[in-house]
Amino acid sequence: MATGERIIMGVDPGTNLTGYGIIRCEGNRMELVTYGLIDLRRIPSSDHGMKLKRIFERTLGLIEEFLPDEFAIEAPFHGKNVQSMLKLGRAQGVAMAAALYRDVPIREYAPKKIKMAITGSGGASKEQVARMLQKLLKFEFDEKTTLDASDGLAVAVCHFLQKGAPQAPKKGKGGGWASFIKDNPNRIK
Repeated sequence: MATGERIIMGVDPGTNLTGYGIIRCEGNRMELVTYGLIDLRRIPSSDHGMKLKRIFERTLGLIEEFLPDEFAIEAPFHGKNVQSMLKLGRAQGVAMAAALYRDVPIREYAPKKIKMAITGSGGASKEQVARMLQKLLKFEFDEKTTLDASDGLAVAVCHFLQKGAPQAPKKGKGGGWASFIKDNPNRIK
């Protein structure tokens, strides 16, 4: 691997769809390697253990195939349904266990932090995040891919941006997206 090059895997865990994205980074440049879904909808909802096994196996398979240097995952958001939170936390835990099993360092990011890093707004919609990812990585999502796959990719890009790549300035005096684009023309095309 070239000096400064690193592979980042991002995961958005879910009990029906788990999104993932893998990017290659060098300096302040990043490029898409792959993205997709771990689709658990065919496994009966009553067989939660089988869903967890599938998340672990597929995540481990991706780690073994792409050899990421870093692993970023979306932290569960606080919801009102305790059972849903418990299931989501388990899904996150088995994905993290796969990374730990292969000694890949892990970092968690809150959903709002991911949206803020990608779009500049913690309240951005999934569609806004997906559009910005397409601009940043210069690609088009395929028609079969749901927004859950773009969420996994967003986690990887958020991690890249948090680890020293140029970041969008804060709004206010001298900041905002216009200033960011002017100062970083190689980042947006």
